[in-house]
Amino acid sequence: MAEPYRVEVTCLGNICRSPMAHVVLESRLEEAGLGDDVVVTSSGTGGWHEGEPMDRRAAAVLRDAGYDPSRHRARTFSTDTYAETDLMLAMDRSNLADMVDQSPTAEDADRVRMFRSFDPEAHEGDDEVPDPWYGGSDGFRDVLAMVERTVDSLVEALPAMAARRER
Repeated sequence: MAEPYRVEVTCLGNICRSPMAHVVLESRLEEAGLGDDVVVTSSGTGGWHEGEPMDRRAAAVLRDAGYDPSRHRARTFSTDTYAETDLMLAMDRSNLADMVDQSPTAEDADRVRMFRSFDPEAHEGDDEVPDPWYGGSDGFRDVLAMVERTVDSLVEALPAMAARRER
């Protein structure tokens, strides 16, 4: 790959779901030998957590599973993301709508997909990553399991996606 393929994972505040997916995706890409070929970023459609670390409960679940959540700082999704990213993945339908609303063109909006569109267990009506913010640690563990399963399929798909971009 000449230039890295760029993936952005987006939720509401960029402190729970999208940073969990970001950390897991980076880890799985390294394991697959694709760490130099794919760059992962994450953001939130709301900017009130800009610059903050991820939620302590999300970080704890990641640490317990062997991941390093320490580098994350929340960012805000913006129109500029379209110029910097090949694939944008939304955690829920509300995030998807907010992201598409900011797309410069209809063609740009086509690069926005639901994160769980890569989940082999997702189906119509069950394609969102639930927000664990208001629940207990079980919700964060459930999100991590969903993220890991989805990321495994995404990592398999990324080389072909990147190859199509280069044509």
